[in-house]
Amino acid sequence: MKIAFQMDPIGPIDINADSTFRIALEAQARGHELFYYTPDKLAYEEGRVTARGWPLTVQRIVGDHYSLGAEQSVDLSEVDVVWLRQDPPFDMFYITTTHLLERIHPDTLVVNDPFWVRNYPEKLMILDFPQLMPPTTIARDLATIRAFKDKHGDVILKPLYGNGGAGVFRLTESDRNLSSLHELFTGFSREPLIVQKYLPAVANGDKRVILVDGAPVGAINRVPQAGETRSNMHVGGRPEKIGLTERDLEICATIGPRLKEKGQVFVGIDVIGDYLTEINVTSPTGIQELERFDGTNTAALIWDAIEAKRA
Repeated sequence: MKIAFQMDPIGPIDINADSTFRIALEAQARGHELFYYTPDKLAYEEGRVTARGWPLTVQRIVGDHYSLGAEQSVDLSEVDVVWLRQDPPFDMFYITTTHLLERIHPDTLVVNDPFWVRNYPEKLMILDFPQLMPPTTIARDLATIRAFKDKHGDVILKPLYGNGGAGVFRLTESDRNLSSLHELFTGFSREPLIVQKYLPAVANGDKRVILVDGAPVGAINRVPQAGETRSNMHVGGRPEKIGLTERDLEICATIGPRLKEKGQVFVGIDVIGDYLTEINVTSPTGIQELERFDGTNTAALIWDAIEAKRA
């Protein structure tokens, strides 16, 4: 098949952690033809959705992990699969790419389905499953957020459309910075904030459970550094081997059919203790760590699912 990757620049990636790289490596091993472009190279041209990019070859050699062919413009309706894999921020630029890619899907299979990536951003899809999530409020209004904090005392405040642990703050019962943080966030963004009850179980780790076509395939635990609330690997969280609990499987059984129905082939959910905190559909990570810990080749399972859909 002809496979196009819409992703952030490939040069700076960590090839031992980046999930897109592992997916590309597996595709190449299966004989698929790779094409790479960055989101700014996506275009609509007189009825065609095109991308200006490069034929791609990858190899697991640090510092020499990719090579590119001659730049060319490709009509994306003529490829078999497009991977929507750039990182957030989930802003209007990101949303526009989903609108454009939606015009070629499903004749060209876009993974994950761009309509539902747009309509189910990470911290909003969980609202469909209130029985699984911790106490949560989404608001821009300071009085509403303050009332939630007064009720629950110890809370986590973060941007609704952020990622990688950026802008995440823990506000304890005695903390007096809520007004200042609200002023800071609303000063540069019109977006709401999300505030959740703090879960002490995060000290034991924030579990990333990987699902492929709605089915759980494994998990890794992300443990925050000493003195740090955030466990994201982007900010120094330590990945550890961990298994799936009965509660994890219950959560996956509840949300998995919805993910499969909406074309979300590769998803990473975040679980703290007994609670689901995020459903990551834009550019989830964790498959390389899972492969090292458990030997689970998630990239192969992903391509099995995609190849079945294309067949």
